[in-house]
Amino acid sequence: MDLDRIVVVGASLAGLRAAETLRTEGFDGEVVIVGAEPHRPYDRPPLSKKLLAGEWEPDRIHLRQPDTFDDLDVEWRFGVAGAGLDPAAGVLHLTDGTDLAYDGCIIATGAACRRLPEQSRYGHVHEVRTLDDSMRLRAEIADGGKRVVVIGAGFIGLEVAATAKQLGNEVTVLEGGPAPLMRGLGAEMGSAIGAMHVARGVTLRCDVRVDRLHDDGVLLAGTDGAEGELIEADIVVVGIGVVPATAWLGDSGLQVRDGVVCDETLNALDVDGNTVPGVYAAGDVLRWPNPLFGEEMRVEHWTNAAEQGAAAAKNLLAASGRGDAAPEPYAPVPFFWSDQFDIRVQFLGRAHADDAVEVVLGSTEPGDDGAVKFLALYRQGDRVHGALGVNAPRWVMKMRGPLLEQASWDDAVAHAATLA
Repeated sequence: MDLDRIVVVGASLAGLRAAETLRTEGFDGEVVIVGAEPHRPYDRPPLSKKLLAGEWEPDRIHLRQPDTFDDLDVEWRFGVAGAGLDPAAGVLHLTDGTDLAYDGCIIATGAACRRLPEQSRYGHVHEVRTLDDSMRLRAEIADGGKRVVVIGAGFIGLEVAATAKQLGNEVTVLEGGPAPLMRGLGAEMGSAIGAMHVARGVTLRCDVRVDRLHDDGVLLAGTDGAEGELIEADIVVVGIGVVPATAWLGDSGLQVRDGVVCDETLNALDVDGNTVPGVYAAGDVLRWPNPLFGEEMRVEHWTNAAEQGAAAAKNLLAASGRGDAAPEPYAPVPFFWSDQFDIRVQFLGRAHADDAVEVVLGSTEPGDDGAVKFLALYRQGDRVHGALGVNAPRWVMKMRGPLLEQASWDDAVAHAATLA
């Protein structure tokens, strides 16, 4: 397969890393990067933290300096998105009505915020996914003194809650599940993180259901036909998760199931389960079978987007016959982090709702200095497959070896003991 033009759909971290890797691997053909936003690729983690807090300005979160972008020698198309893909013809349709022919395509369109019904009609309701979202919310909470209600106690919701509270706002977090961070950390450890927010002045209410947004805040669902409680708010932030940006692929013939479905090498599959030549994906938008864990997964975090972008580019080139290398399975230990108040949460591996969880170092209770520091391990049966560190970066990163080796529980605990 000859590669003359490669199109990267999505000017994201994953898309940028894909383009950079194409160049470092020696591809000298055309590279076109299509981005729905008007901005060059930027770092998303600060959107709910340092940028939102006003500690950083937008130029601080650019992923590369302007001259470095120019040196990459790619064609940028900003403010236009993918409208459709025809893999058989090798054509990308764009929202501005134009078409781009390609020999190779890397889909890196990321994800979009889940939204509540009629969310867009309320001017005091915000979400945080883009640079513009963050700047709009920042203007509202910067001076403090506002009643801020955050719907959803996932990582973004808790990060926004912490930032808003630190700016002097009154903050309430509403969560439908029994504990915060259920999907990422499970109930026990999610509750531990939630307790740290409560200790810092955030009101946290779990097991509540939002009925609808209201001009004066958020109306909770009532019982027995009664009208629910009104949680008054000047500002509402909706943080109820994301959905992969795949709607534009509806007629493409690609297999889509909560993301673009790919094989182990990140090569997209068609609806019959066959690989689609020349089409790869990276970042939040795809799901693939991770052979290290023996399960299909979709990972929404920074490290995965960066590493997958590079892996997709290398495998696209390898599949085309360039060089002697063959496409390689993408088999990482997933990693993510989150900063909330003075709490740094780091997780390696996978967490499931039915995991056994044990704190093996430190404690979830504050020490004499008021700080919390601990390492918790997650297991299924006799195998460890997750490590959570709170304010313990060295401890959690030193667990990468046991996770790569799929170590037994006893061996993992013994290894952790050596870190104390």
